[in-house]
Amino acid sequence: MSTPADSNPNVAEGRTARKGPATGRDRAKSARRRAREFALQGLYEWQINRREASSIDAHIREQEDFAKCDRPHYDALLHGCIDQAAKLDADLVKFLDRPIEELSPVEHAVLWIGAYELAHCLDVPYKVAINEAVELAKSFGGTDGHKYVNGVLDHLAPGLRPDEVKAARPSKG
Repeated sequence: MSTPADSNPNVAEGRTARKGPATGRDRAKSARRRAREFALQGLYEWQINRREASSIDAHIREQEDFAKCDRPHYDALLHGCIDQAAKLDADLVKFLDRPIEELSPVEHAVLWIGAYELAHCLDVPYKVAINEAVELAKSFGGTDGHKYVNGVLDHLAPGLRPDEVKAARPSKG
């Protein structure tokens, strides 16, 4: 049975209808997007400092606008990526053109978020998971990091979401 979230990416992403034009920084920033951004900050900090996840989490929750994010999604991303970092890396390494240690911390964290969403957040369509990771990389990563993130996650998706990817991509032949 289909729910509105299944067929409407705005609902799946936590967006709501607005009356009038969107303005300022809130334009196009869904609660899910904010959750990903805060998780990215936490994962970056974890890579650099290797502090306890609970300490990083407490620090992130103090940030301005944290209340506007999708907190359950943030929790899943931050703690899920930290808990499963080795598994996520094992999935990603097959599609990397360099050792994991040579990835920038931002792109590494973005790839974790994208891979985690592909593997565990089945309410997020695979194309949305990839696009959101690309947008994070555009906003926070290096100049062409978003292209790299897109390529890696596009190759990872068929292994994690075979039926969804097959249905979305035209058949060859």
